Amino acid sequence: MQLCAAGCDNMLTGIKSLKIVKKTGDAHGSWMKDPGKNHPKIYFLNRSKNNVILEFANIRAFMESSNMLATRRVILPTHWQGTGHVIYKGFLFYHRYGSLNEIIKYNIHKRNITDRMLLPGAGQMPAYELFPTTKIDLAIDEQGLWAIHAEPDIGGNLVITKINHHTMAVEYTWDTSCNSKNAEAAFMVCKTLYVVYNTPNGGTSRIECVYNVLDALNTYEVPVLHFPKRYGSHSMMHYNPREKEVFAWGDGSQIIYKLETNQKV
Repeated sequence: MQLCAAGCDNMLTGIKSLKIVKKTGDAHGSWMKDPGKNHPKIYFLNRSKNNVILEFANIRAFMESSNMLATRRVILPTHWQGTGHVIYKGFLFYHRYGSLNEIIKYNIHKRNITDRMLLPGAGQMPAYELFPTTKIDLAIDEQGLWAIHAEPDIGGNLVITKINHHTMAVEYTWDTSCNSKNAEAAFMVCKTLYVVYNTPNGGTSRIECVYNVLDALNTYEVPVLHFPKRYGSHSMMHYNPREKEVFAWGDGSQIIYKLETNQKV
């Protein structure tokens, strides 16, 4: 499996700060930019089952908007499942509601489905025990598109799959040592999976398991990383490789976390 190393010699060493951008929508949802496009648009996907994307010109327009009905709306032909969808290079990738493991590729500009795939082994159990509606969590890093899911056959550990976003073909799959128990979210940075854990009642979110697909990184050598003190829970966390930030949704708030990274030794 050949993965480009360019721009990926950094490792996450801390979470510098958080910014609560807005508090709108339901308790669960997803929001993001498109890291594959050089434009400032914000996409807002409310709830863990829905088929409406709201599009804002930029983050200021999102923050200042008081009438969600007045903004551009994209109506999907099918509903999504969970909050693990991503937008990349003008396409929305999402787990289709009602399917075990079908991922849809949807062209936002042309408003049509351009491709679909079945993710082997996925959909049998929640990716994260603390947020059970997400069975497949999609992620974007410097290398492109990934999928994260949990498999009962390996004790509920997480499996990460590299997907070719052009062809929707599986490139490679890794069984990780990170478990879905007490996990609430995860994200990929530079070919490395960071799994975020919490308590069932919501507490301080912390990264306690790390898995690098190339280095076979020993998670016990990595210090536990705590998110800035904010009690509650997250229903999604997605890294944006263009912004070098994590976009998150926590208890109805849209949050941005700034990351601290150091070059790998």
